[in-house]
Amino acid sequence: MTTRTVHPSYAPRPQAPRPGAGRRTLRAVAVAATLPYLTLKATWLAGSRTGIPDGSVLAEPGTFLVLANSVTLLMDACVIVLVLLLTQPWGMRVPSWLLTVPAFVASGLLTPILLGFPGQLFIRAIGFGADPSGSAQREPFLDPWVFNVVYGGFIVQGLALAGLFVPYARERWGWGRSRIADRLAGGAERETAFTRPAESVRATASTRVVATAAALGSAGVAAAYFFWAFGGTAGMGAERAASWSAEAGVVSAVHAVCALAAGTGALLLASDRGRRAWWPAALAWIGSGAALGWGLWPLIASLGPQLDGGEAPSGASQLIYAGQMATGALAAVVLTRFLTRRSEG
Repeated sequence: MTTRTVHPSYAPRPQAPRPGAGRRTLRAVAVAATLPYLTLKATWLAGSRTGIPDGSVLAEPGTFLVLANSVTLLMDACVIVLVLLLTQPWGMRVPSWLLTVPAFVASGLLTPILLGFPGQLFIRAIGFGADPSGSAQREPFLDPWVFNVVYGGFIVQGLALAGLFVPYARERWGWGRSRIADRLAGGAERETAFTRPAESVRATASTRVVATAAALGSAGVAAAYFFWAFGGTAGMGAERAASWSAEAGVVSAVHAVCALAAGTGALLLASDRGRRAWWPAALAWIGSGAALGWGLWPLIASLGPQLDGGEAPSGASQLIYAGQMATGALAAVVLTRFLTRRSEG
């Protein structure tokens, strides 16, 4: 009696069951949470000044602002598509990259908001918020209610997407049920006796080199952000230093934590042989996405006109953004290698 081995690329794709009540609820919540932001952006593109006070730089939109509003509207609209991919049976048939890339970007951009905005509200509630007199002296940007509505929507989106993505990933790829050693060496048992040792050593060594670089980068970036979080102002620029508050410190602390998560997750994925894989992968996923997204985004924004009418970021700030972006990219390489070998194994 003989058995036939089916190559993984020809194996049938898993079929997703119809979403239950819980997933349908999360889907509706996620879609509803995009509406405030999409509505605001659409009205601004149509010429409305809802939420924009007199004297704001946003009151006279130019080409750059129109482009920025269009891009960010499209990005949030992609959340709706992502939600459908995670909850419809046909979502199991799309190529993996077409799902994981936007999910990675979304989690990276939303996680710092999910952590930072509630932290700022707490700091404000206990009386350590920004000085109102200092805020009044700065040029107006947006009405306060806009931040509450938009960031509140982002937080709900992030939580709903996480609640939808985790069971999807478990059903499609079996994430969270295997060990790191099996993933980094995934498929080694199918190699020949001549190629297995050399290829295995080279793969492991290269992964560890990249992971070590990510960890070193994360330590440097985290040190700079923690310095700012606890009141340091060197390298900020004169305007940012003068307006520093505990609320701003919360944001810096969140970026520091995310950078450390990226480096720590990468190191664990590259070296740990005895722990379950899901939580180091989660650290690397969230940390690298946040570091890459929130390093690249302000770095690009610093090269154009400042939307809030303030001074441009200092050279030191831009250097930290670049280091943050590089750290996220390095950790993402380790994570990608892990996920690739996971799918091959």
